[in-house]
Amino acid sequence: MNLLDANDRRGAYPDGWYAETAHLLDPFEPLRGEQRADLCVIGGGYTGLSAALHAAQAGLDVVLIDAQRVGFGASGRNGGQVQSGFNKGQQALEKLVGDADARRLWEMSQEAMALTKDLCATYAPDARFRAGIAHANWHASETRNDHAEAAYLAEHYGYDKIEPLSRDALYDILRAPKYQGGTLDHGGGHLHPLRYALGLARACVAAGVRIFETTRAHEIKGTTVRCDQGRVVASHVIQATNGYGTGLSRQTAARVMPINNFIAATAPLGDRAADVLRRDIAVSDSKFVVNYYRLSEDNRLLFGGGESYGYRFPKDIASTVRKPMEQVFPQLKGVEITHAWGGTLAITMSRLPHISRPQPGVLSAAGYSGHGVALAGFTGKVLADAVRGDADGFDRLARLPTARFPGGSALRSPLLALAMTWYATRDRLGI
Repeated sequence: MNLLDANDRRGAYPDGWYAETAHLLDPFEPLRGEQRADLCVIGGGYTGLSAALHAAQAGLDVVLIDAQRVGFGASGRNGGQVQSGFNKGQQALEKLVGDADARRLWEMSQEAMALTKDLCATYAPDARFRAGIAHANWHASETRNDHAEAAYLAEHYGYDKIEPLSRDALYDILRAPKYQGGTLDHGGGHLHPLRYALGLARACVAAGVRIFETTRAHEIKGTTVRCDQGRVVASHVIQATNGYGTGLSRQTAARVMPINNFIAATAPLGDRAADVLRRDIAVSDSKFVVNYYRLSEDNRLLFGGGESYGYRFPKDIASTVRKPMEQVFPQLKGVEITHAWGGTLAITMSRLPHISRPQPGVLSAAGYSGHGVALAGFTGKVLADAVRGDADGFDRLARLPTARFPGGSALRSPLLALAMTWYATRDRLGI
């Protein structure tokens, strides 16, 4: 069993609010026989769709295959949060990679934000990008750290879009009584993730990309991709499978760990929405097992919380998410949950994406660690640029440190589950 089969029906999107409210594309036929192309992209999420789109717009002949459907994985199921930077503070990045590389990485993260907004406006206006993303803290010390980081970004990077929020200022926006302050990044925002992915897929088709769905890649030999009922013979291959890599690259599998995360949608809250969030922003908090949420266009609370580290999702996802949701918003105790779904994302040991060249002619990107809505689409463009001979961005991202998990791909899951369980217990105890 693998994550492609463990929790979903083949060729079907999960039963969630996103799939219910998106204009789904007619299925693309599976690949049969042989296809030849300049570039074969494996994976139809943000990374793969962006890579295929930018490569095709530059004149390359592109085939994209997906084991399920475009936008089926994390790209169509996530919290829709478009965040600045990487999943590591900028001062921590400076210590890790040096000032010069850290500055260029910050600039790349801002390019990623701009590209996401542009792609959304051009190809997926129905994804409704909205500005504003807050970070809420459970402890006053975390708020002081967040405010210091915001001041550092303003002074050293000229980024003055992060508004420090005291406990009372945060409560004026976010009616969650246990938080002790936070920040509001006016440069970030949120969107409907599946509509965004489907908009990119439509743009790919318009640019001439040949898309094949329910087509699983079993092996990359040289730059030929062997699939269920055929193969793609290409000059270049991009592996953009993130948490669904299924062993295509041992190098990637040893450094990228799939984890499951869950989201629930309440019934429309009507006037009660103002007792939850008073601005159209997204929020994530300081728990190690992060809670993240926002209001939908019809005033549902879309709340993400809880993780699992095996193959299977819990039998009752709604109950799994209800616990942290009611901890954050006790006023919603007993509220009706109409949709609940899970998805698989990928993390690395350093929480920085793993960008690599596993073998000649093959590029890979995975492990965005919760920052993929902006970074994945940008990385897809970077990979397309590298295929065309401009490898500056690729080389810089490939230098990001992403160590192997202890035990490699064989032992990473039980060891990480043990560590994650410890940190989750600390969350519950308030340590």
